[in-house]
Amino acid sequence: MIPVQGFDGRKVAVLGLGRSGLATARALQAGGAEPLVWDDSAEARAKAEAEGFTCTDLMKQGAFDGVACLVTSPGIPHLYPTPNKVIARALDLGIPVDNDIGLFFRSFGAADWAELDTPPKVICVTGSNGKSTTTALIHHILQVAGRPTQMAGNIGRGVLDIDPPQEGEVVVLELSSYQTELARALTPDVVVFTNLSPDHLDRHNGMGGYFAAKRRLFAEGGPDRCVVGVDEVEGKFLGGQLAQGPEDDRVIRISSGTKLEGFGWSVFARKGFLAEWRRGRQMASIDLRGVSGLPGAHNHQNACAAYAACRALGIAPKLIEGAFHSFAGLPHRSQLVGERGGVRFINDSKATNVDSAAKALQAFPKIRWIAGGMGKEGGIAALEPFLGSVVKAYLIGFSARDFALQLGATPYVIAETMEQAVAQAAAEAEPGEVVLLAPAAASFDQYPNFEKRGEDFTARVKALLG
Repeated sequence: MIPVQGFDGRKVAVLGLGRSGLATARALQAGGAEPLVWDDSAEARAKAEAEGFTCTDLMKQGAFDGVACLVTSPGIPHLYPTPNKVIARALDLGIPVDNDIGLFFRSFGAADWAELDTPPKVICVTGSNGKSTTTALIHHILQVAGRPTQMAGNIGRGVLDIDPPQEGEVVVLELSSYQTELARALTPDVVVFTNLSPDHLDRHNGMGGYFAAKRRLFAEGGPDRCVVGVDEVEGKFLGGQLAQGPEDDRVIRISSGTKLEGFGWSVFARKGFLAEWRRGRQMASIDLRGVSGLPGAHNHQNACAAYAACRALGIAPKLIEGAFHSFAGLPHRSQLVGERGGVRFINDSKATNVDSAAKALQAFPKIRWIAGGMGKEGGIAALEPFLGSVVKAYLIGFSARDFALQLGATPYVIAETMEQAVAQAAAEAEPGEVVLLAPAAASFDQYPNFEKRGEDFTARVKALLG
């Protein structure tokens, strides 16, 4: 655990007692603070009380008396669409509002670091899609390189729950816009911006607010090196804001599909090959076509991002290339579940929006596509340019019939359930085709989360394959 610094002997309120909230309460207590915790869920409060924490209804008169700070969980709105009532109360009283990411960065450094030859570093990964794969891939490369490393944030453990870092250790954090928007302290060493597409717009009051939340990690974080995906206009703008000019190699621009040769440092993938360019010269090249854990152009972008971040730490290209080949991928993200008779079964349950589904549909030439769930605004209309690879769609969940109306001439069947969709797709699939779960929708109509949806798909495929 990372004991929280700066609140010794003071009261700190903690709102939300999920994984990050409880870890925050423990870390505050370890740092000498008195945590006052609250969650609207009686079950969550009971769990906290079982650990010895004091549950305090933060809306009661006088609950904030003597409180130095309110720490809130990332899922609780603090600004848009409307602030949570407890947060609104803290703001009215002028009490600082922070989250576990802010507490982590204010507490991460230790006095004994002055004695270390190589102090620990923090790599942060943000963006709309590919964050988890990029984070896990960086972590994997570091492990293969023999560097001590921990992975936390939106993936793995809560940031305050990790072990105190040792000599030369690298902590790799996946951070969402919810986390970067509110954190009062941000001091990463290397920051990665993968890409940007519409998501969480109600929480950020539109694309401008969403981009601004991501941008804070770069503009206010002051990292030594920035890895910036420039396949969208926001990334190009961000790279331009951070660099003194195109030759400034503190910004490493990355792309999947665009040749980037006119910059101080760039990494890009084209036609299945990753290339690193620095000051007008090609430094390295990697054939990504045979890397089974990173299929498709979207994963090639993830490879570029992870490669650039690890090169910023001085890791050799050949070592990174070897680590690519031993990377198994993440569950629910272009995960190969199995193969039978030349038909592959791919679980991309994390493709919960049209942008991530579009990337999945571009990764394979012939697809039996399982899609549907709780559709988002606009449905799947934006996927029309990517339906050429779809042999047939198998639609499930609440929005199945709405999705069917947006498929144009693409053959489809309303399968309703995962069980029916997997059975029908597997029965009809031919050698060389892929049965792909890429829902382009939330899971909440049939499953508690995208992980459970992916687990259901995986279990049914494995039962089918025997």
